[in-house]
Amino acid sequence: MKIERFEDIEAWQLARELARKVYRLTKKPGLAKDYGLKRQIQDAAGSSMHNIAEGFDSETSGEFIRFLRYAKRSCTEVRSELYVALDLTT
Repeated sequence: MKIERFEDIEAWQLARELARKVYRLTKKPGLAKDYGLKRQIQDAAGSSMHNIAEGFDSETSGEFIRFLRYAKRSCTEVRSELYVALDLTT
């Protein structure tokens, strides 16, 4: 399948699902009132999909790869922040 739009990229689709799940999770009572952590996790999740989209529109493959690395780092940030959230609820 030829990728013509960033929406066709499987990594973007997965990042979108991650963002959807993070937003759903941060509506739950344990996180809803921790505005700092809630905002940080939401921003990082959104950043993962936004970086893929932005990189897709870049002018070179090298630049696209750079944005993919940013997206990966954002996913790692979400993972780390979820440990904080877990530690707060246990």
